Amino acid sequence: MDGREVPGDLTARETLMKKLLIALLATLALLGSGGVALAATVDDPPPANTVVDVSGDAVNGFTIEYYDGSVDYPPTRAEAHAACNERDNRVRRAVCHTQVRVTFRDLRQMKVALGYAHQK
Repeated sequence: MDGREVPGDLTARETLMKKLLIALLATLALLGSGGVALAATVDDPPPANTVVDVSGDAVNGFTIEYYDGSVDYPPTRAEAHAACNERDNRVRRAVCHTQVRVTFRDLRQMKVALGYAHQK
């Protein structure tokens, strides 16, 4: 060109400033994402009532261990069904027996899931 600046054209200094600004923003973005990754690795501990292990079976009884160290021993399947049979009417007994089946199914599934989780 003839040395005159055309509106909209960038001078060499402006081009350099834009490149430096882009590099600075990219660096800050990378550092920021690294900080997020670092923060994600330093998690708060889980709630105290988090189940960490389930052992046993429905016949002999389950043992449920929690993150805070407490342990729960739900009744065996036979004890739970016996308690259901003490209900005063047929509908309540049926509901209770269904709840017992669902509870023991869920305990069995939780035991399997925790087994997989502990392997990793």
